Amino acid sequence: MAAPISTLACSSSSIFINFRSISHLGFSISANPSLFFCSKRMAHVVAKATLGLTHPAQIHHPKISFAAKETDLVEWKGDILAVGITEKDMAKDENSKFQNSILKKLDSQLHGLLSEVTTEEDFTGKAGQSTAVRLAGLGSKRVNLIGIGKVPTGSSTFAYRSLGESVASAAKASQANNVAIALASSEGLTPEMKLATASAIAKGTLLGTYEDNRFKSESKKSALKSVDLFGLGAGPELEKKLKYTEDVCAGMILGKELVNAPANVLTPGVLAEEAEKIASAFSDVLTATILDTEQCKELKMGSYLGVAAASTNPPKFIHLCYKPPSGSIKTKLAIVGKGLTFDSGGYNIKTGPGCLIEMMKVDMGGSAAVLGAAKALGQIKPAGVEVHFIVAACENMISGTGMRPGDILTASNGKTIEVNNTDAEGRLTLADALVYACNQGVDKIVDLATLTGACVVALGPSIAGIFTPSDELSKEVVAASEVAGEKLWRLPMEESYWESMKSGVADMVNTGGRQGGSITAALFLKQFVDEKVQWLHIDMAGPVWNDKKKAATGFAIPTLVEWVLSNASS
Repeated sequence: MAAPISTLACSSSSIFINFRSISHLGFSISANPSLFFCSKRMAHVVAKATLGLTHPAQIHHPKISFAAKETDLVEWKGDILAVGITEKDMAKDENSKFQNSILKKLDSQLHGLLSEVTTEEDFTGKAGQSTAVRLAGLGSKRVNLIGIGKVPTGSSTFAYRSLGESVASAAKASQANNVAIALASSEGLTPEMKLATASAIAKGTLLGTYEDNRFKSESKKSALKSVDLFGLGAGPELEKKLKYTEDVCAGMILGKELVNAPANVLTPGVLAEEAEKIASAFSDVLTATILDTEQCKELKMGSYLGVAAASTNPPKFIHLCYKPPSGSIKTKLAIVGKGLTFDSGGYNIKTGPGCLIEMMKVDMGGSAAVLGAAKALGQIKPAGVEVHFIVAACENMISGTGMRPGDILTASNGKTIEVNNTDAEGRLTLADALVYACNQGVDKIVDLATLTGACVVALGPSIAGIFTPSDELSKEVVAASEVAGEKLWRLPMEESYWESMKSGVADMVNTGGRQGGSITAALFLKQFVDEKVQWLHIDMAGPVWNDKKKAATGFAIPTLVEWVLSNASS
């Protein structure tokens, strides 16, 4: 917790430091260097102690190998043979026998057992349905039929990813070591569709197998080691696609772990350390720059520093830069993520039913997406594109040093902001991060933030809202999300709503009324983006977390990777 008063004692000396006497909130003035050093040292000591003595366990998740098979499915030997079934595949003739060739063959080998079981259990192939048969008639120990619903049309990523997740769940339940996955109907798939299908199934299996047990005293480990894919092609193109899927999933798992980590473990400093680890692991293409408070003051980041001022955990401004290992650069991109490792709301503290203060560790979901994408792209190494990954990490706490309602902050582009609500803090940190991104000379920016509850009310828990003045950039990002199997919906940037954001004493206030809250938040961010730069904002407050699973989703990471690749050289 931040200090409840505005003075802190240094060691055993009698010197007391009143922070308000040496620093204006939002921008700096000169102070006694020795006193400032003392305050920095004290803050460092407080920040280093881990509240609750909690440390995440080092868990090494077993690697799952994927292989393409073109042999007879009936001849496969292993623990689970899983077959994805559409409703159409379940059609039977007048003798109640399957018409689908694969199901007919399996049923024949099992002497009609599949027909019997599916009839008894009313299995019709609907999405979410599954049935299992334990047997001795095949090389496999059990056959699992998993419903995927109607014949997938358009983007089928979600249906096939769900199939992979169901297989992972069955494998965990039975502690299976090896699994085979096939579709009852794969003959009509084009080579491109087969690649996409294999990728979606692999993604679902990898993410479905993964469990974040770092903070549990006991945990059950997955035994799954190998997955064979039948009827989805073979060769170097499929191998490349599966390797790409593994890289994206590695980024998603990092993103999940960052969001899942509690605020007493994941401080701004620890988030910066994670960024440096990514740059170190992929030092051939990534470099890291971490700015401290003083460096941010030199860049006049008064809006960001105003939010950070109340916490004993000092802010860290994170900048990773990706440059391809060779070749020229045709496009420069920036991905900016909100990095509030905890949001108390500040003096406008989150209170009452539904305030979700206990969930505010997820308020750095945007930064998790940024770093997850950086890890994935560090492995994929796209050509012809430079990418800047930017996070203004801090906490929004309460103390005598913190910003108050009515304070005026000055952002790094010189614009002034009257703080009429300290709980609208994410946009204040993003303001300086967006200015910084524009100063890197980029062509396009995508920012991501768990920014408003209003967007969750509008679109629910599984769809993110996007806002942009650029139709071209909107098409790019939406196309990337469709390939990735994630749901985005473009919302309007209604300029007339800006009237509610005007201040009588500053250039703007930081929040408008309750109506159209996600729109006014996007309009606020727009004030800090150069007009020459294409910019898109993603409000991911809903899909960052899965309430049913009580865990982070890794949302937006695959979309970001696909978007970067769409801007890369072939």
